[in-house]
Amino acid sequence: MTTRIGIDLRRRIGTVDPRLFGQFIEHLGRCIYGGVYDEGSPRSDSRGFRLDVLEAARPLRFPVLRWPGGNFVSGYHWQDGVGPKDARPRRSELAWYAEESNRFGTGEFIEYCRELGTEPIICVNMGSGTMDEAQAGVEDCEGTGNTSWANLRRAHGHAEPYRVRYWGLGNEMYGGWQIGNLEARDYVKKARAFAMVMKRTDPSIQLIGCGQNGWSEWDEVVLDGLAELVDFHSIHLYTGGPDHYTTVMQSHEAERAVRICAALIERVRHARQIAHPIHIAFDEWNVWWRTRSHEDRVGGVEERYTLTDALAVATYLHGFIRHCRVVRMANFAQLVNAIAPIFTRRDGLFLQTIYHPLRLYAEHTGPVALDVHVDGPTYALPPAHENGAQGGRVHHVSDLGPFPLIDAVASCDEAGREVTVALVNRDRDRDQAAQIEVAGADVTGDVIGWEVNGPDAGAMNSFEHPDRVGVRDRRTTATAAGLDYLCPAHSITLLKLRTR
Repeated sequence: MTTRIGIDLRRRIGTVDPRLFGQFIEHLGRCIYGGVYDEGSPRSDSRGFRLDVLEAARPLRFPVLRWPGGNFVSGYHWQDGVGPKDARPRRSELAWYAEESNRFGTGEFIEYCRELGTEPIICVNMGSGTMDEAQAGVEDCEGTGNTSWANLRRAHGHAEPYRVRYWGLGNEMYGGWQIGNLEARDYVKKARAFAMVMKRTDPSIQLIGCGQNGWSEWDEVVLDGLAELVDFHSIHLYTGGPDHYTTVMQSHEAERAVRICAALIERVRHARQIAHPIHIAFDEWNVWWRTRSHEDRVGGVEERYTLTDALAVATYLHGFIRHCRVVRMANFAQLVNAIAPIFTRRDGLFLQTIYHPLRLYAEHTGPVALDVHVDGPTYALPPAHENGAQGGRVHHVSDLGPFPLIDAVASCDEAGREVTVALVNRDRDRDQAAQIEVAGADVTGDVIGWEVNGPDAGAMNSFEHPDRVGVRDRRTTATAAGLDYLCPAHSITLLKLRTR
């Protein structure tokens, strides 16, 4: 059977916010130390930044970068990470059972963001931290007056404010694993106090409320209590497992989360007559299931990814694009080594399978999302167990199916002259034929494309075989009737068509 994919250039879903392709770094394992930052390495510059990691990170084009956590932030005090590095205290790190040298702090993070041309997102400590500490953190970053905190930043060599626009009100404060975790109503009371002093320090900042999985009682209570103060409500979700089809289809759980959360946001805005928009920040998401034991967490959760996982990552991105009206920010967790697309050792790095969809979608997705109709072969997951995951309980998604074997999204530029069609063939074993029809324009002519694939769905990259899963250029031709394309088994394909 052929999958028919209908695209109408006149049916525009909304604007694809570039912040959907954001990233996240945390003081977890080798993400910071030995990842983005490696003092004394011949591969690092004078600031300690790994140059090969910077080179690999730039093509991901992420416009926002979240820091310092993650679970780490609930025990982190920003004052420990400023000033001369050799004078900074070394602390016990209780989230990930480690020690923190504090040699990478606020100033280093801001400089790293500037190097990559990305905007910083700082999450504040609402676990062991205080309201005064959060306020001082904003003033240290943003202050322009003659105050002690603004002057402290200047004394440390940063004359101008850092201009941090986005601030997260704690991380996963609902979870028993989180230092200082709270009941929802207690979190609301504390977050309102934090928000007040932070916004009074700099009214221009945008606040991200700590959500859970989008559909929980926690989300309902927090939205009701913080709606007039926040600009974003966060969702965290991790999925995946040993079965190919469960892993790739579980990514649709993110769309369930968004739909329910968007309804909760609409309800509270209507009931409370809140004029300003509240968007969803999906500020932690990934495939993560192999390295979830206590030993793995102490070891830095260095997940190794297959082609199946890359298909799941692409499916997540499709969901964010489909729901771009409400999802205006997303942060892939994390950038280097810890459940990450970039994997290093002292003498180099390789790119994991999941790197390729993250790069291609950031590079080629257009600013306008188009409505897409898919009609073709489907796959139904059998009813099964629930799969627990920190950051929100991830249910088996058989109730959402059956799922199309080819998942498709489309986007275009503002003028509608260039259309990008993204196809994920989740069929583990078979090629699938697709017939793409574009209404509202003539797409006759050459088509360029890029395909992510490997020898089988379980293929992984490594230092020994860095290109086992890679990207291949594709070229084909469209006719007046559209485009017929054979999607290889277990593949991701992006096609770029030009209209007349």
